[in-house]
Amino acid sequence: MNVAELVGRTLAGLGVGTAFGVVGSGNFEVTNALRAGGVRFVAARHEGGAASMADAYARMSGKVSVLSLHQGCGLTNAVTGITEAAKSRTPMLVLTADSAAASVLSNFRIDQDGLAAAVGAVPERVHSPGSAVADTVRAFRTARQQRRTVVLNLPLDVQAASAPSSPALPDISGPAPVRPDDASVAALADLLAAAERPVFIAGRGARSSREPLRELASRCGALLATSAVAHGLFHDDPFALGISGGFASPAAAELIVGADLVVGWGCALNMWTTRHGKLLSPHAKLVQVDVEQAALGAHRPIDLGVVGDVACTAVDVLPLAPERAGYRTDEVAARIAAGRWNDVEHEDLSGDGRIDPRTLSRLLDELLPSERIVSIDSGNFMGYPSAYLSVPDEQGFCFTQAFQSIGLGLGTAIGAALARPDRLPVLGTGDGGFHMALSELDTAVRLGLPLVVIVYNDAAYGAEIHHFGDADMTTVRFPDSDLAAIARGFGCTGVTVRSSADLPAVREWLAGPRPAPLVIDAKIADDGGSWWLAEAFRH
Repeated sequence: MNVAELVGRTLAGLGVGTAFGVVGSGNFEVTNALRAGGVRFVAARHEGGAASMADAYARMSGKVSVLSLHQGCGLTNAVTGITEAAKSRTPMLVLTADSAAASVLSNFRIDQDGLAAAVGAVPERVHSPGSAVADTVRAFRTARQQRRTVVLNLPLDVQAASAPSSPALPDISGPAPVRPDDASVAALADLLAAAERPVFIAGRGARSSREPLRELASRCGALLATSAVAHGLFHDDPFALGISGGFASPAAAELIVGADLVVGWGCALNMWTTRHGKLLSPHAKLVQVDVEQAALGAHRPIDLGVVGDVACTAVDVLPLAPERAGYRTDEVAARIAAGRWNDVEHEDLSGDGRIDPRTLSRLLDELLPSERIVSIDSGNFMGYPSAYLSVPDEQGFCFTQAFQSIGLGLGTAIGAALARPDRLPVLGTGDGGFHMALSELDTAVRLGLPLVVIVYNDAAYGAEIHHFGDADMTTVRFPDSDLAAIARGFGCTGVTVRSSADLPAVREWLAGPRPAPLVIDAKIADDGGSWWLAEAFRH
């Protein structure tokens, strides 16, 4: 057995989840060793797509995923997806070949450690046959326990060396919960006791803490909201506002502005979640709870920062918080119930062969099964599927937007679908991002995924169209592609939607066996610049 085989079998023994990648000569043996150890491997068409698949799979499965890459260009092809994962603190292990130490003139040679560090990932390396297992265990431990994206470099000369016998592997548990100190717990309880209109905003760090937060909010009379990445966490709670920030409904925004205490639970309270601070009353007290001390007050001044795990903190504060009605009145409940985006009236701009994106999204929300997992690409369109397509819980929404790159959506949707095969996978994407990721339709077809791809197609980079107004737009407008025909060429079902009259074809696909993806080429009407993007560009 050589070192490549040893590393692959070690990762399999440690319990990694699904592996994704594009196999070349540099990662051929280690990938096959993973497979021999029982790890499922999904071959993508491009390393960038594979990176997004691995990222989404880890987020939605709770397992450390693996991204397997060739050295040099294999790694650089995946950098955007790796950056997204690193910024999102996705527990993911990038297993990449590297040039041999003596191959100083190799075409593939780059500073792979420096590249990993530059995008926020943790660089690690298999240094020798004798240290191979320890190096691999260290990389896995960092990914799992610190929730980090780790780039494990495996030089070709080390890969080929004869491996020693494999020792017994340790059992590596997940991150240990961090309990807050007593003084911080008491201070937060005091602020909750004094608040008349508290609002909780739960973020990425709260995605596994639904019940403790609901119990505390109910006790102290707080309304519940989330950042976009935690959308669905409080689904069906009568006092849940949905997403805070640019995607917030008018009713939700008004109620958040009316809060006299806002607590960010594992949430950065950044410009996106607070609309550049405009959702925060100048009279409101601000609190952040996070396991990372550096996150506290990083985006705006706060009145209290609590270092602690979200669930632990909520559980510890609960017995100290007095029971009160707070913001939870019958009138507020009625405003919330009648104020969700799907209930907000809009002027339907459909016509001349194009459908209003709001009308489309509302109709699709009614058509699609409720047990769904919605993934979102980036772009002018993204508020519509985020706001109008409901999800059953936080595991029903995959939002890879920490780096704000278009083109990650299709890979995201595939990874999410593999993590949750019990749900219908749905992707909301723009035509720009869809064109960038088109090759991965082949992967979705090969996997037989019943994936619904909604392409909000305005034949342009819509964000730039609406941001730059009367400028020359020839660089960001394109011929209108027949995306349904392209999809059929890959083996998908392709449907063009220009009005609500075209949606029966979607209903027909949903009623059938769904053997391959459905691509909906939705020719959308000009929305004048989506509301959330107009808000973002105002600053």
